[in-house]
Amino acid sequence: MAEIVQVIDVPGAPYGITVGPDEALWFTLVAQGAIGRFAAGLVQVHPLEPSDGQPTVIVAGSGNALWFTEFQGGRLGRITVDGVVTSMSMDGPYGACVGPDGALWFTELQAGRVGRLAPDGTITRVEVDGMPSMITPGPDGALWLTVNQGNAIARIDNDFAVRVHPLPTTAAAPVGITAGPDDALWFTEIGAGAIGRIDLDGTIAEFTLPDTAARPHAIVAGPDGALWFTEWASCRLGRIATDGAITHLDLPGAEPHGLTVDPAGYLWVAMESGALVQVSPS
Repeated sequence: MAEIVQVIDVPGAPYGITVGPDEALWFTLVAQGAIGRFAAGLVQVHPLEPSDGQPTVIVAGSGNALWFTEFQGGRLGRITVDGVVTSMSMDGPYGACVGPDGALWFTELQAGRVGRLAPDGTITRVEVDGMPSMITPGPDGALWLTVNQGNAIARIDNDFAVRVHPLPTTAAAPVGITAGPDDALWFTEIGAGAIGRIDLDGTIAEFTLPDTAARPHAIVAGPDGALWFTEWASCRLGRIATDGAITHLDLPGAEPHGLTVDPAGYLWVAMESGALVQVSPS
């Protein structure tokens, strides 16, 4: 059974979380307009300027730095492990990931586009209608993303060819997505209260949660061969095995959003109520 190891209070509302190139935990403070770092029992906060950008997703990049999106501020930001921040203007960026090609891929949710920032600074974009949200590398070398209001999962290859797979459930509103241990992509359906799975050939399966009003948000592949996801409304951490079996762990606080796995195999959940929760998966 999964269990809570510790709860780390932080001065703000953490939303996205990841492990940085320095193996510390880095997280966004969405309401405070700041980036946080936790390591060796110490929480550090790096205020952003301006502070009204609502930083959301954060991912590790190359060169001892991390990338983050400021959805409200319309900026794509970069912070080094020493706390040096730079940014560039974007149109409502939300999801981000480093692709198999070493480039940074990101979604512009409001503009309906997916962008690729090459290591040399060149930006290329492709249109994806319907509010493209989270994005992740797939096991096939392509990028896969949720299309929240388009009610679909999309695939983009390195030549920017887009293939859209509509979901069978109407108004499912997919958000989080990750590559699973089974050569498939797993995603959350925040509107339908379900977890979805899509094979590389486009075959889709959906697994309805016991509480369809739980609003599942983020999802990651765990160290135990299962998928783990946050339930924003029910304040729980969920686990779904590749055969569809679902279990839950109640979390302290409220509004769990992002989650990640650290190098030791522990799960960390960003609670917007003001904490990071460390969970042992077994």
